[in-house]
Amino acid sequence: MKTRRDFLKQGGMAAAAVAASGVLNPAHAIISTRPGAAEMPPEDTVRELMMTALNTARSAGASYSDVRIGRYRNSIVFTREQQIVNTADTDSIGAGVRALVDGTWGFGATKTLTRDGVAAAAREAVAIAKANRIARDQPVQLAPVQSYPNATWKSSFTIDPFTIPVEQRAELLLKANAEAMKVKGVQFVNSGLFFVKEDRNFASTEGSVIAQTIVRTSVPFTVTAVSADRSDFQTRGGAVAPIGRGWEYVLEQDLVGNAPKWAEEAVQKLTAKSVDVGRYDLVLHPSHLWLTIHESIGHPTELDRAMGYEANYAGTSFVSPPDKVLGKLKYGPEFMNVRGDRSEPGACATIGYDDEGVKPEDFLIIKNGMFNDYQTTREQANWLKWWYDSKNTPVRSHGCSNADSWSSVQFQRMPNVSLLPGTRDIGWNDLISATDRGIAIIGDGSFSIDQQRYNAQFGGQVFYEIRNGKIGGMLKDVAYQMRTPDFWNSMDMIGGAKSYQLGSSFNDGKGQPGQSNAVSHGCVPSRFKQINVINTGRKA
Repeated sequence: MKTRRDFLKQGGMAAAAVAASGVLNPAHAIISTRPGAAEMPPEDTVRELMMTALNTARSAGASYSDVRIGRYRNSIVFTREQQIVNTADTDSIGAGVRALVDGTWGFGATKTLTRDGVAAAAREAVAIAKANRIARDQPVQLAPVQSYPNATWKSSFTIDPFTIPVEQRAELLLKANAEAMKVKGVQFVNSGLFFVKEDRNFASTEGSVIAQTIVRTSVPFTVTAVSADRSDFQTRGGAVAPIGRGWEYVLEQDLVGNAPKWAEEAVQKLTAKSVDVGRYDLVLHPSHLWLTIHESIGHPTELDRAMGYEANYAGTSFVSPPDKVLGKLKYGPEFMNVRGDRSEPGACATIGYDDEGVKPEDFLIIKNGMFNDYQTTREQANWLKWWYDSKNTPVRSHGCSNADSWSSVQFQRMPNVSLLPGTRDIGWNDLISATDRGIAIIGDGSFSIDQQRYNAQFGGQVFYEIRNGKIGGMLKDVAYQMRTPDFWNSMDMIGGAKSYQLGSSFNDGKGQPGQSNAVSHGCVPSRFKQINVINTGRKA
């Protein structure tokens, strides 16, 4: 399918096919169009273009340069009840060149994939680097990296979702919607399938030439129930975590089979008891805790944020300055270990090589409860040379450089940041059994956090009262408040390896101009003692 006419034809076939199944009202279907997709040049041509860009940058005065030629594809199908409300495909191909001149960065990009096109982008990058020299405070120094002259890598998908026809995707969603709508009290269902495929090529003047293919999948599904007197509505969403896999993950979720369960949970929330404010022991499911990790550990331990280089987008960080917190900040109990990695199969930030050609290694951000390391790029790693020297470890990037497009400048983005399992082979039910009075929270909900990631508030999807070691009735209007170090130091129980799960964000924003990144956070069910719970439904 390469033309708008082809897409319209296929879109019409999709609508007809779904209508024939009896689950679509064609009068309300909207089949959007997509522009014709350009094609990536052959592998040999890509390599030749990358060498042209690097040679041009060097000839123009760059001491270092890297180039990325990539194809970035997105495909979505969104539905509501028995309607397809939107479909869209985007397809973007081009080259971005970064040049380092006299310790200062410059960047140029082009969608013209010819020798003249990439050479012009390289010259532009060098010119911008020279122009930026006047604003330089200290010259950029890059941590060493091994070169990979002919590397390839592919993420852990088995079925390319871009091979699945749009009518097949829509039919699956509409069938799931129909099952949810059968539950009495359900009024609305929104569902979607969102796929990303990136073909990334990287080369540097240090000798690396790397080709990677990355696929990610998101399955948003939200059910809304409305009370009979229209005085209340409740939703259940976020039951399926985004993942760094393909169509096989969608099939494993059994959307049609699970839709009634999610719908019944939304209906149950209508008659749930509104929570009494107070302090409770909280037992947090991995489907909820991942977001708390993301906001209170992931973002505060980005080194650029801690140093004040990232401030306008969600603030700086209380984990600063580095010489006051590295090895000194007690983030949590001794059994708390938090890993940064880009290696976990299926995680959304997993990659073979970052956008500086670094092959990432796993590292401990929190080690035995103490703050141990930041997320870094090649430039940032040298800022912590004193710390790595004191630990007798090499100064090297943790592989956290990423750009969301060939036309975006790469900068520090979050790797997978995960709470590691405890040594005891226990799980969710064991934590519930060990709790006399508390609240169990499943799924992520609303959240708010201050500009230094210090004080926060988190909601959730489904809440249950815990009494004498057993799950009781459902609660609603629950949110808890926290001060980050106090919260994590209140953690007294965590699950073992068998209870470990991934949660993810498909679109995490950072930077100016803003960029979007996907990231996962693995964790185990965990218990936190005497946390302040508020009632979000209370009216003044």
